[in-house]
Amino acid sequence: MKIGYIRVSTREQNTIRQEYMMEALGVDEVYIDRMSGKNTDRPELKKMLDYVRKGDTVIVESISRFARNTRDLLGLTEQLTAKGVEFVSQKEAIDTTTPTGKFMLTVFGAVAELEREYILQRQREGIAIAKAQGKYTGRKPIQHPDFEMVVKRWRNGEITAVEAMKRLNMTSSTFYRRVRYLHK
Repeated sequence: MKIGYIRVSTREQNTIRQEYMMEALGVDEVYIDRMSGKNTDRPELKKMLDYVRKGDTVIVESISRFARNTRDLLGLTEQLTAKGVEFVSQKEAIDTTTPTGKFMLTVFGAVAELEREYILQRQREGIAIAKAQGKYTGRKPIQHPDFEMVVKRWRNGEITAVEAMKRLNMTSSTFYRRVRYLHK
């Protein structure tokens, strides 16, 4: 069987282009994740890895849709190989049934990881420049209209800290940071 794996980074991104490619290739089964590829903890990826069996071929649009770092890419393809499953990446024209294909997989995987690192570096540099120009101030703080009243009830022992956090819909770190800030 031909098994397709599709991934986009966010729920808002569109999978149609990848789905169309899978249909054109005659893929029998498709698994779609709508989340970051920063690691292999993806529900549909796990289902696909459990589903495939000897003689199947896993097809992806590109290596970056399958894994974002070389270690994960090689680990995933090793799992497929152990099950007797071929791996094909359309964009890079990689087929892991050949020694050359395995070598190219490693090279392209390293390139995909390098590309990701460059993206993160440019993002950090852009934020630093924006901060220096006063254009980037970070996320706006959570403003809850009842914050002071809830904190006062917590300090008086009327409610627990956990109850206060629930009422304010805050994590413990945000709650305690805001309490410290309030009483400076």
